[in-house]
Amino acid sequence: MTALLRVDRLHAGYGKVEVLHGVSLVVPEGCMVAIVGPNGAGKTTLLSAIMGLLPRIGGHVLYCDEPAGSTEALVASGAVLVPERRALFADMSVEDNLLLGAYTRRRAGNRDTSASMRDVFTTFPRLEERRRQLAGTLSGGERQMLALGRALMARPRLLLLDEPSLGLAPMIVRAIFRVLADLRASGLSILLVEQNVRAALQVSDYGYVLEMGAIVTEGRSSDLANDARVIATYLGARR
Repeated sequence: MTALLRVDRLHAGYGKVEVLHGVSLVVPEGCMVAIVGPNGAGKTTLLSAIMGLLPRIGGHVLYCDEPAGSTEALVASGAVLVPERRALFADMSVEDNLLLGAYTRRRAGNRDTSASMRDVFTTFPRLEERRRQLAGTLSGGERQMLALGRALMARPRLLLLDEPSLGLAPMIVRAIFRVLADLRASGLSILLVEQNVRAALQVSDYGYVLEMGAIVTEGRSSDLANDARVIATYLGARR
């Protein structure tokens, strides 16, 4: 399959502290790839470095077979990050937050904002009910829906998600992962960083386990879910 995103021996960190030590991974076109691992493994750092939010100390990031440029260039070419803390504008309405997601496309001359918003409201009917409400007054689950909806307004080719289940009730987590499965089935390529290893491996095609800034194992998600080491470390005893 064609590689939409290819990361080759990537080194990155903060100042003099190197967090990633030669990480390599591939996101094929139309697939969902999961990055799982413990707190402090470097998962968020990895997404930030891919998107150009952190300096890449060494290695290469290729997007659409071209060297990945600045954050702005990546967003303009269809790579969109949903950060762990969602980064919503609390004093703006749900609708205005969504419109900001389409800013790059509108600047490029696309005028399909209304159609994009209808698609988002179809995916997340709760957002349509709250469209005039301030983002800061939403529940945690609704904020995650809004963060995802805003990313989808950009009509991304590659969606990078940082801990979408963080802090959410189990029922909301299940709903979010159903949406992710539907998006993947529609052909959207997804790079998912997630601490909920069981859920991530159930919904993804391929997985990488990141520990202390390095990939320690990888494979088809179904194989990782049955790997003895992964079960012992992340999934607990079989039921």
